[in-house]
Amino acid sequence: MDEIRITDLTVFANHGVYEEEAVLGQKFLVSAVMETDIRRPGLTDSLDNTINYGEVSQEITRFLTKNRFQLIEACAEQLAEHLLFTYPLIRRITLEIKKPWAPVHLPLDTVSVKITRGWHTAFIALGSNMGDKDAHLLFGVDELKKVKQIQVEKVSSFIRTEPYGYTDQDVFLNGACMIRTTLTPEELLDVCQHIEAEAKRVRKIHWGPRTLDLDVLFYDQEIIATERLNVPHPDMANRDFVLKPMAELAPWWGHPVSHKTMQQMLNELNARGEN
Repeated sequence: MDEIRITDLTVFANHGVYEEEAVLGQKFLVSAVMETDIRRPGLTDSLDNTINYGEVSQEITRFLTKNRFQLIEACAEQLAEHLLFTYPLIRRITLEIKKPWAPVHLPLDTVSVKITRGWHTAFIALGSNMGDKDAHLLFGVDELKKVKQIQVEKVSSFIRTEPYGYTDQDVFLNGACMIRTTLTPEELLDVCQHIEAEAKRVRKIHWGPRTLDLDVLFYDQEIIATERLNVPHPDMANRDFVLKPMAELAPWWGHPVSHKTMQQMLNELNARGEN
């Protein structure tokens, strides 16, 4: 990925734990490496197609002088998120905030915090087989849209499918959505479970009836296996109610383990006649 860099922008601001830091203020040096696509501005020679590093420098200065943080860790986290939301062409940013006047009463050049944050592509499965199923799925999508750190890019058609696993229950309405997010996988899971709770989801029977089910199917090309979260979603290759919406949204999307596309996986499932 191409990069635009700002190195050691000097900002005088009032951040720090100690009272004198808040009252007197101090110097901070801010560096930003912004990952973006420079091909188009390189060919068009137009500022409209790129990130204006002058504007970004002004925005960094404004943000650091307007806000007050005790920790430069918090300062870096909030500034990185602010820049990602403000400048859509930034795909990922590495931000370093240096504190050359850190009050440690020892000889040092600088203390700094350096973080990398960016946008991630994720897919969320939607499911319901209780009450007004369409309304439940639309509620789930609408609630995802309300989260600041999530941008819903595409929503699949909703399809009716027979129950999987525990079959003594009503038919399901299923779908999926494609999102961009700055949340971590665990944070995204927390959001999904909060929305499920808002829809009065009760977890009594494994694979049992539910008003709303939100499952993280993919998070970039990461393979995640923790006590709380498994991504890509297990047993996906046998579930047409997952593969059909995924093939509609992103038939080209590759599974990070099998390396098969969603369309290939759906075609194979159809050929087995198990859907």
